[in-house]
Amino acid sequence: MRTLHKIVILFFLTAVQSYSQNSVEFDGQLSVFGNFSPNNDLDIQIGARYIPELEYNFQLDSTSNLDFQASLNLDVNTAFSPFYKSKEDGNLDPYRVWARYSTQQFEIRAGLQKIDFGSATMLRPLQWFNQIDPRDPLALTNGVYGLLSRYYFANNANVWAWVLYGNERTRGFDAIKTYDKKPEYGGRVQFPVTKGELALSYHHRTADPKDILTPVTFDHIAEDKFGIDGKWDVEVGLWFEVTYSLKSENIGILTNQSLMNFGIDYTFGIGNGLGIILEHLISSYDDKAFKYANNNHISALNATYPLTMNDSLSAVVSHDWVSNNASFFLNYEHQFRKLTGYVMAYYNPETQQGFQENELVNTNLGPAIRVMLVYNH
Repeated sequence: MRTLHKIVILFFLTAVQSYSQNSVEFDGQLSVFGNFSPNNDLDIQIGARYIPELEYNFQLDSTSNLDFQASLNLDVNTAFSPFYKSKEDGNLDPYRVWARYSTQQFEIRAGLQKIDFGSATMLRPLQWFNQIDPRDPLALTNGVYGLLSRYYFANNANVWAWVLYGNERTRGFDAIKTYDKKPEYGGRVQFPVTKGELALSYHHRTADPKDILTPVTFDHIAEDKFGIDGKWDVEVGLWFEVTYSLKSENIGILTNQSLMNFGIDYTFGIGNGLGIILEHLISSYDDKAFKYANNNHISALNATYPLTMNDSLSAVVSHDWVSNNASFFLNYEHQFRKLTGYVMAYYNPETQQGFQENELVNTNLGPAIRVMLVYNH
């Protein structure tokens, strides 16, 4: 009987110890906004978004963990012109759903997730798997379904490998959406160099040209993407990103794509510190490799200035040198006790290139004013 008691007590203590190594967290982000854009038919827009997130961590031993994350994107909004017409919309979609096994030097993650890498901050050739708009203070983006593994070496070098499936949206600078019934795969090697780091990236996908080719001559087109990027900290921050994409079939100027980004940042000792980021993007779309017959140049500037501990100003300006179009975005941010408030004024031209946009962020044409409150719990 005493032996049975000892077994029960030992089992109870083991269960308590195991439970103490686990953690469950529930948090979320609620944002409400109002937008006025006089150049649009529906010039007033109001809406709300809630992203609840549940995380579970199970510690296997002193060096390995199992993590699970699930979050939803609940979005409701209405756009209207007073006494004229209106349009309502609402969505409930998964935002992130993944499981991860990790050790001190290795991790593997499967499910709907965010995959992001590269050195640039605004005009990003290596934004292969998301649509983060640098003007969005919440940095919202859709995820991708796939399997991602990463290994970290002792010298800070790291190797990535991924396989994706079931994703059809265009991402980054994709001109053609992805065929979601065939897997995508690729990898990345990142390694330290003097005062910085370099990286090489590769991705293979199958493009679906049905929406752009009339008549449709190819059902599916294989595409290979190659990338190289580097970043250094030498008094100022310096970086570059270069990508080249090649399709297996000739579909005119969309057959080959070359993108080159060069950037610099520095914080000036003015007042509380004025941060400046400058980037320039050179893009080329051609029917033959490295022809560079259809070039475009876009420059972008990001300026940030903290007014107080709770207030800050930021601005993003871009200029398209070929079309001579410019965009402007000014954001004032105030941190309340439990809320963050934003007042944004911006202008978007009718034809805008360079910045990544997605359906999670409403960007209207022409001038606009946007007010947003965000609550994180």
